[in-house]
Amino acid sequence: MPIIIALLSGLLFGFGLLLAGMGNPAKILAFLDVTGNWDPSLLVTMAVAMVISGIAYQCVKKRPASLLNCPLQIPTSKVITNKLVIGSVLFGLGWGLAGICPGPAILLTGMGLTQGILFTLAMIAGMTIFQLLPRSEK
Repeated sequence: MPIIIALLSGLLFGFGLLLAGMGNPAKILAFLDVTGNWDPSLLVTMAVAMVISGIAYQCVKKRPASLLNCPLQIPTSKVITNKLVIGSVLFGLGWGLAGICPGPAILLTGMGLTQGILFTLAMIAGMTIFQLLPRSEK
């Protein structure tokens, strides 16, 4: 059952990305081009996503476990670290340069598009490098 729910969730997420135009890097780049030919339509997508996420987060906070009785991993830290800032900057740079972020990268890879495949490979390389970096123990 968890695999079926994961599959359905992924399909719903992918459909949402397609519906919002997030699978089109040109649309993303037009949204980020505030001094040129700006396309503000993704603001609607972001607003809807924030409302849905906010409602879901409030519901999840009240539960001891997921609907499948798996433990919930809700972040508790409110500290803004250098690693968080650097990671956010790298994410933003990648999104701004390529017009692709992780979700749409998987979507584009599934569609067999070269730029999605290349982005996904670079993303996997970045995750691998991160896993190899030394960590401080708490």
